[in-house]
Amino acid sequence: MKPVKHVIALDVGGTGMKAALIAEDGTLLHEARRATGRERGPEAVVETILGFAADLLAYGREHLGRTASAAGVAVPGIVDAERGTAVYAANLGWRDVPMRELLGARLGGIPVALGHDVRTGGLAEGRIGAGRDADRFLFVPLGTGIAGAIGLAGRIEAGAHGYAGEIGHIVVRPGGPACGCGQHGCLETLASAAAVSRAWAAASGDPDADAAHCAKAVESGDARAREVWLAAIDALADGLVTAITLLDPRTVIIGGGLAEAGETLFTPLRTAVGERVTFQRLPEIVPAALGDTAGCLGAGLLAWDLLATEVPA
Repeated sequence: MKPVKHVIALDVGGTGMKAALIAEDGTLLHEARRATGRERGPEAVVETILGFAADLLAYGREHLGRTASAAGVAVPGIVDAERGTAVYAANLGWRDVPMRELLGARLGGIPVALGHDVRTGGLAEGRIGAGRDADRFLFVPLGTGIAGAIGLAGRIEAGAHGYAGEIGHIVVRPGGPACGCGQHGCLETLASAAAVSRAWAAASGDPDADAAHCAKAVESGDARAREVWLAAIDALADGLVTAITLLDPRTVIIGGGLAEAGETLFTPLRTAVGERVTFQRLPEIVPAALGDTAGCLGAGLLAWDLLATEVPA
């Protein structure tokens, strides 16, 4: 067997992890998934990640004929990519976890790149997904919360302190619902999939109803569902116009759970944004192309980018 050069790509979510071994041309050589085990506590989550990465390393040696050249890991929360530290992740109970150092040690010293999950997903969407033809784009996944990734000429702008793109914490309804960040009326309290689920559960009287149920009810003509849906879209449009005004993106890529509603989301959203812009140039608003694989693919890109910038000994 001819040895195949590859990297480890690992996308850590709140409850599960997606991983792959990726060749230099982007080919997926091996894919795997594993639960984080967060019910056992934050230290157990870290150990699960390290163990998963070590298993991937061993798989590559056995089946691809060589050790992985590098690893890229995407994690949620606040990430200091320069220091390689997961600063804070509420859903995993983390504070200041030196993830790059821990992974490097477990993987025998191969280079490790650490990235924020949404910015890493945005990197993949920008290079090989819905934004591949856009020199400037904004990636906004609508999931449990709302975050964003600012794409500039094939890279993601992290900002001076690593917090760039946090569109979910633009206040669109002053004095509105309390947000975990300490503000009131943040976009993610009104337009995330979780926010739509809460609003539709209250409006429908069904505590198990969620955003997907709301979208289906909208499609069937339910007036209550339409009211909930359009309130979320109005808030989202207000947030997007603020971002468009500041960033002037050529393309806005919408992903996450709400994007799965297709034109039930995109048709009224494009209309609402179009009604709000004045002097701004209206960007193309498109669905994400990579689905839940974006973070893993982006982690692989981080790893290959890291190798490309290394100075030969």
